[in-house]
Amino acid sequence: MRELLLKNGQIYTETQVIDGDILMADGKISAIGDLHRDCETVDLNGKKVVPGFIDIHTHGGDHIDVNAAAAQDLHTLGRFFARNGTTAWLCSVLTDTREQTLWCIGQAKEAMAAPIDGAQLLGIHLEGPFLSKEYKGAMPECLLQKGSIELFRAYQKAAGGAIRYMTVAPETEGAIDLIREISNEIVIGLGHSNADYETAIAAIDAGAKNITHTFNAMRLFHQHEPAIMGAALERDVYCEAICDGRHLHPGTVRMLLSCKGYDRVIAATDSVQAAGLPDGHYRLGVNDIVVEDGDAKLADTGVRAGSTLTTGQALRNLVKFTGEPLDRILPLLTRNPATLLGMYDRKGSLAEGKDADIVILDDELEVDSTYVSGIRVFTR
Repeated sequence: MRELLLKNGQIYTETQVIDGDILMADGKISAIGDLHRDCETVDLNGKKVVPGFIDIHTHGGDHIDVNAAAAQDLHTLGRFFARNGTTAWLCSVLTDTREQTLWCIGQAKEAMAAPIDGAQLLGIHLEGPFLSKEYKGAMPECLLQKGSIELFRAYQKAAGGAIRYMTVAPETEGAIDLIREISNEIVIGLGHSNADYETAIAAIDAGAKNITHTFNAMRLFHQHEPAIMGAALERDVYCEAICDGRHLHPGTVRMLLSCKGYDRVIAATDSVQAAGLPDGHYRLGVNDIVVEDGDAKLADTGVRAGSTLTTGQALRNLVKFTGEPLDRILPLLTRNPATLLGMYDRKGSLAEGKDADIVILDDELEVDSTYVSGIRVFTR
């Protein structure tokens, strides 16, 4: 049994912050406390020990676009994510042709089956194709379509059950029936939507559990027409938030947290292949995008298209935006996404028996090192 002991850390457990040690064995956390073992030991010198970050919505980074990524590219992407504190992620496939979507699914399956050498690919997020033309964002309008249980079944069969999450516009024809049919199998997020309040409520009642990049690419709240945003704020659903300071003003982030609570907001990146790279010209699915001052937009229309955010930067931004202590912010990147995906029994916090997905942070909350299933996959 391979053991690794992290000594002298400030450990952010499920219930408290303690000064102590954490022991990893065979990919799991085996003990937390004042520990002594005759095994490989790393002295953390008081650095912060936090759960690994989980990103449920990302299209890429480090030159890699998920819609064009072969399995080996997804591994490279996982290593990039690990440098920024992500230990588990879903690859988000932008609306594309049936053939290309099936190819992406095949590459993700292959990547998931390979040994871990970076952030663990947990599965697939389909962003479309059952989305609104009015709020299509970077989605190619010609490929958007009405809700189809048959098409989803074909994709999920090809994925071998690896599709964990799908974004749907509930007002598209057939969408409510689709949500009702499959919401006990995968997470349904509502987004890229022109839905009115009543339709959004019907979708939530049918089983939708999340709002994709809340406030962005959806009809907004009006006092006479609460729309999808009114339903999102009223009902007990999770809300993704892109906390890059561009998609949401810091005051909007604080308002969302005040309305929903710190246990119902998920800090997702919605990152594109330009994440971690200089300004310039890049791709997002079928789209050409231009990044200026870190802001990604469609080259032809100037519409914002994803972000260049990382989970590590999202954490630092949230601490800055809210003024809250680290332990209040961490669940947005750890416990909340794990709970939404039905994985909190294994991931999302530091507790004995859970996966040894661990991030070490310095005093500036920069990532010092990252462990996935007890394996060190990044050291600064």
